[in-house]
Amino acid sequence: MGKAQHLFLAIVLAASCGAPAIAETPPPIVAPEGERFTLTPAEGGYVRLNKETGALSYCSVKDGVTACRLGAEERAAFEAEIDRLQKENAALKARAEAAPVPPAARPNIAPSEEEFERALSFTERFLRRIMRLFREETSPGGAL
Repeated sequence: MGKAQHLFLAIVLAASCGAPAIAETPPPIVAPEGERFTLTPAEGGYVRLNKETGALSYCSVKDGVTACRLGAEERAAFEAEIDRLQKENAALKARAEAAPVPPAARPNIAPSEEEFERALSFTERFLRRIMRLFREETSPGGAL
């Protein structure tokens, strides 16, 4: 038997065993350039390829709603990332609670007695000086 006869026999056996011919498989629905996903028809739905990450998911349409499920590897990767972020969030919260609060960041806290007296002293000195300037300006020997 020659090579051509072997090839013919292989094609006949594949067709007789119920294997679908290559031409029967619909081509993938290729997204336009710049699009992120490519859909390939599969039994009962589509296989979606994320061209940026290489992730595959199985999508089906039921009652007009498309639902896509992640593959096992992608789900494990997402769950690992969620776990990492939860731990990082907890560590940041603990660090924020342990950090001292600077005085300027204390909301709704009245000034201490010393701070109040100091502010009052500045205000009093300012008003006395202003009053003195007004008296000097309005006096008969003043500039006005």
